[in-house]
Amino acid sequence: MNNSQPLWTPSQSSIEAANLSAFIDQVNQRYNLDIADYDALYRWSIDEAERFWSEVWDFCGIVGDKGEQILLDGDDIEQAQWFPDARLNFAENLLREHSDEVAIVFRAEDQVESSLSWRELQAQVASVAAWLRAQGLQPGDRVAGYLPNMPEAVVAMLAVASQGAIWTSTSPDFGVDSVVDRFGQTAPRFLFSVDGYFYNGKKHSINAKIDQICEQVGAIEQVVQIEFAGFGRRAASVSWQEILAEPAAGISFVPCGFNDPLYVLYSSGTTGKPKCITHGVGGTLIQHLKEQVLHCDIKPGDRVFYFTTLGWMMWNWLVSALASRATLVLYDGSPFYPDGEVLWRYAADAGMSFFGTSAKYIDAMKKAELAPIDSFELPALRSIASTGSVLAPESFDYVYDRIKQDVCLASISGGTDIVSCFVLSCPLRPVYRGEAQCRGLGLAVDVFDDEGRSLHGEKGELVCTQSFPSQPVYFWGDDTGERYHDAYFGRFDNVWHHGDYVMLTDRDGIVIYGRSDATLNPGGVRIGTAEIYRHVEQLDEVIESIVIGQDWDSDVRVVLFVVLQDDLELDDALAERIRRTVRDKCTPRHVPAKILQVAEIPRTKSGKIVELAVREVVHDRPVKNLHSLANPDALELYRNLPELQS
Repeated sequence: MNNSQPLWTPSQSSIEAANLSAFIDQVNQRYNLDIADYDALYRWSIDEAERFWSEVWDFCGIVGDKGEQILLDGDDIEQAQWFPDARLNFAENLLREHSDEVAIVFRAEDQVESSLSWRELQAQVASVAAWLRAQGLQPGDRVAGYLPNMPEAVVAMLAVASQGAIWTSTSPDFGVDSVVDRFGQTAPRFLFSVDGYFYNGKKHSINAKIDQICEQVGAIEQVVQIEFAGFGRRAASVSWQEILAEPAAGISFVPCGFNDPLYVLYSSGTTGKPKCITHGVGGTLIQHLKEQVLHCDIKPGDRVFYFTTLGWMMWNWLVSALASRATLVLYDGSPFYPDGEVLWRYAADAGMSFFGTSAKYIDAMKKAELAPIDSFELPALRSIASTGSVLAPESFDYVYDRIKQDVCLASISGGTDIVSCFVLSCPLRPVYRGEAQCRGLGLAVDVFDDEGRSLHGEKGELVCTQSFPSQPVYFWGDDTGERYHDAYFGRFDNVWHHGDYVMLTDRDGIVIYGRSDATLNPGGVRIGTAEIYRHVEQLDEVIESIVIGQDWDSDVRVVLFVVLQDDLELDDALAERIRRTVRDKCTPRHVPAKILQVAEIPRTKSGKIVELAVREVVHDRPVKNLHSLANPDALELYRNLPELQS
């Protein structure tokens, strides 16, 4: 496949109709400029960052008082404050539409289907907000959701945000220890939950887990429960339906500072207790609007879907699409039940214009040889977004060959740390195989070597060299700021170090090779794990793989673990074919010294494989917080393996 030729190019009519083109026109008119393309706009957004973010506020019509000062202490990335005088309310900005059009569409596998109009959404938020006020909720209080990806979760979050309080959440598949590790740190006063949830055609009760969580998180005063899966409401909880039965006259939105806390999100917690990453009201809003309106070209009436849970930051990102007056399309359950085309059937039925998912999902579809293009026309679908892990070049081919040809494939990357993206899509630029289209506007993204020198066309560390609004306001409980500093600013002075191993291409696209803390270093040469996964997982016999560096003989050797198709055994012939594939497609240094078959790969609750945890087990070192993993028992498959002793 020729990587110099684009897989997709926007039409002239779509370029002219793009929100980004209108934004360029606004900037040109206001500042008497002649910006003609994305590259020029990106440079201006970095060189004139204060003007850029002020223009985003105006163009996106943020409701609130912007204040006079745009940036305070801008030269100090760690201490900088954006819009220090601004006053606004997050929920008010997401509830600007008051019509009878549909605001939220929902399915939970084949068990539940519902929708809410904008007026119904407003009314429900008003009732829940009034109940919270009556219980004494104050700005800055924490409220938790232990919920599926359902309309009630959106309503509860908006009610909390409307009062200037802080929302934090996990999904109901999280175990008790994982929930307590999170909510035990943030001490929520109220917990919104369900009686159970649906997954892979089965019902799962969580009432017993709620009892244990309440026992261990002493701050929880009341549980509001939604009867969802037929297990019945706990006697000690408040009924969601009873709260909604009390109509409220309207919503009293509490004005907040731009940098007041809105969300607490959590790191995966595989190397210690999860970090409580606290994000601000204004930074979250303006960054999400920038990404969704300018980069993703989301317009009023669009139908926006992301396959996510409340334990992943993409849920927070998805919900913000309401601020663009778009309709949220929510789904909860297995993406392969009752069959592999369930989400694409939903895409066709709901008229999705934006379909978001993970790279692993696309790879699983490819392995299963599914071809939605043969069954669904998807005329409304303009963008398919992928994140969570590296999208292999072959997966780019698969999307265009087997899903839809005329679509912008948005390989995006950022994370919980910024509740948004450093690497994004662009409706004005072509899509090239294996590359994310662009760096995000207003984000001074660069690539550094180990000495802090800027690289172009070479692999290195993804950094950001200027302040940006969606930095965390702090880590909850980090009174000295030491954990926050060490997480992002301990590597390079006054530079945000993100922890991705990437390359900036000649087209100013981004190729991502994996997390830099998981890179391999045989013979002193850094290798991104995604380079190996990409080629090994193209082999028909291999379902998935995980690779680590094992300390060996004063160096590091590459060890590859593979999960094979049913009934297959790793023999010498297949091992040699894997080695030959890696050698031919990568370099001799990429070739694994050891290849072992395993039954399962450990991963986090959000589906990310955990190379660091496997590496610790192989080296007989302790792994902290095993309950942060979806399948912690899988780690035992990697312990004391005789094949790794020689």
